[in-house]
Amino acid sequence: MTLDMAQVYTDFSGLAALRARARDDQDAALDQVSRQFESLFLQMMLKSMRDASLGGGLMDSKQSEFYREMYDKQISMDMANKQGIGLAEVIKRQLGGGIAASYRNLNPEDYVGMPILAQPSGAPLKTPADTAMSVALDGTPESFLGRLWPAAEQAAARLNLAPEALLAQAALETGWGRHVMPHSDGDSSHNLFGIKADSRWQGDKVQVSTLEYRDGVALQTRANFRAYDSYEQSFADYVDFVRGNPRYQKALRNVDDPAAYFTALQQAGYATDPAYAQKIQRILDSEAMQRARQTVVEGQVTI
Repeated sequence: MTLDMAQVYTDFSGLAALRARARDDQDAALDQVSRQFESLFLQMMLKSMRDASLGGGLMDSKQSEFYREMYDKQISMDMANKQGIGLAEVIKRQLGGGIAASYRNLNPEDYVGMPILAQPSGAPLKTPADTAMSVALDGTPESFLGRLWPAAEQAAARLNLAPEALLAQAALETGWGRHVMPHSDGDSSHNLFGIKADSRWQGDKVQVSTLEYRDGVALQTRANFRAYDSYEQSFADYVDFVRGNPRYQKALRNVDDPAAYFTALQQAGYATDPAYAQKIQRILDSEAMQRARQTVVEGQVTI
């Protein structure tokens, strides 16, 4: 449901509707509130411009000023509800919104130039020791493979799968490490594979927004995901998760062929994105992956 902006901050029923929406979909409500703030700012800007003019026309009156004010409000609401001036996105980030935590539905090329997730507003600043692990994953394939190759190699050996295959899957889930899901205080969840925290999970968890496909339609929702103390734990849990779930047995019989493995994994319900396996394969075959592997592994360079 899309709220009429004119009914939100001009009457109590609109505010009640926005409050109800915030309970059902916080991200959508946050987007609406940010646009309202931008609209109010535009109204003040237009009013200041009117006040700074040399004077009104000969036909101006109280009634004409009233209708002109209504017209300015309508202009500001229309502008904010469309492209706006970019202020709404800034306000949304300051209020705690931003990029969805799950990026498994994006194409590999979509990761180029994506901003690194900002530390949540109000979170304490991290010391270099606190953030050393996160800084190592700066979003480049070289740093991603350089930091995670040993753990990927160890985990892949347990599955008889190529390490590059696991790293390609993790790269899709996290945008080459740029978008590892954070806790509310800014600490990393170290979740590289988008594994959710259902009733079977007794460890730490993080709740974030994610895109899920239902009947072929992408919908934004909130879900709990597993959180770990390190990236190594994430790799180890991924192996246990896949090996311990009967529905992934077909995938495990195809570990010698990464394309077949991820196709079977997708068909078994690991991901709702119908192009999940294809996107991983594109990353695995990409020039960026081949170049990073050559630099980090074959060149024995540690980043």
